[in-house]
Amino acid sequence: MFKKIANSFKESYNELVHKVTWPTSKELSSSAVVVLTASLLIALVVFLMDSAFQFLMEDIIYPH
Repeated sequence: MFKKIANSFKESYNELVHKVTWPTSKELSSSAVVVLTASLLIALVVFLMDSAFQFLMEDIIYPH
């Protein structure tokens, strides 16, 4: 049983070291910028939708 576990760890290590292609620093930075931009854009869209819904509910449907 321990032999199977050890073999699994060896195979995982071998795959991570020899078969996986890791991104370069430039590729990683570029991807991070894309994710940050998309996250900010989605947050802005959600904020605008929330503000519009709040305006609709407070000022038009249920005015004080």
